[in-house]
Amino acid sequence: MLIKMPELPEVETVRKGLVHLVKGSKIQAVDVYWDNIITPATEVMQFKEQLQGQTIQDVKRRGKYLIFLFDDLAMISHLRMEGKYEVEETNTPLKKHTHVVFHLTDGRDLRYLDVRKFGRMQLVPLATAMEAGGLKNLGPEPLPDTFLLKDFIAYLATRSRPVKPLLLEQKVVVGLGNIYVDEALFEAKIHPLRPADSLTKAEAKKLRLAIIDVLGRAVEAGGTTIRTYQNALGEAGKFQVALNVYGQTGAPCPRCGTPIEKIKVAQRGTHLCPHCQKLPMKYR
Repeated sequence: MLIKMPELPEVETVRKGLVHLVKGSKIQAVDVYWDNIITPATEVMQFKEQLQGQTIQDVKRRGKYLIFLFDDLAMISHLRMEGKYEVEETNTPLKKHTHVVFHLTDGRDLRYLDVRKFGRMQLVPLATAMEAGGLKNLGPEPLPDTFLLKDFIAYLATRSRPVKPLLLEQKVVVGLGNIYVDEALFEAKIHPLRPADSLTKAEAKKLRLAIIDVLGRAVEAGGTTIRTYQNALGEAGKFQVALNVYGQTGAPCPRCGTPIEKIKVAQRGTHLCPHCQKLPMKYR
């Protein structure tokens, strides 16, 4: 199975691990071995100098972004496809694909590894942390008190795009990637090619609850392991054992027994039950 981008549950699990491991730690020095990880890459020296002496006060998350809070700076970190953090003793040899090393004053390193080098880090003033870069355009977190039904219904009603790519945009709600969109649409019995504005209020209500439920359960399980994903404690997620449709092509639907199908939606491999998630003829 191919690696997939860490989604909200995986990133939240990484965040919890980082809080456990490095909250309160002070940075002694920073080494950068791949300049393009830093945004903008022309400011690598400034990045390294500004972080010297800074203490990691906390690690937050917004959507799929990690936000490291320092004394007077914040670092926005996006793991992209295969980025991950590890904590090692400073004298431990560097692993292959280690691109940024934060040397801590307690004799440990916080190391960023990324096989594909797609991850990015950006330093911003602490006061603007939640508005920096791509964070300012993100939708609400998938929680009952922030992801409101009335707003969701209103958003869907003005969009004619298929519902799956709309949910992947991170504008109506954050944290959904390919895996959890497929799982939420299955739980709500909605075909991923349904135009968003064709969903009834009752269907929108079911989908909202499914999104909150699927992501909530995945966070509790520590995320989904797809080949190389591990959290900051070196532990694999366990939600893959609860996947109903994603990666289950040909397996019987857990509801009706119909073989799970895989199709392409907006160039993304998409899994569904053709019986439980029927697509009305007029949308085919």
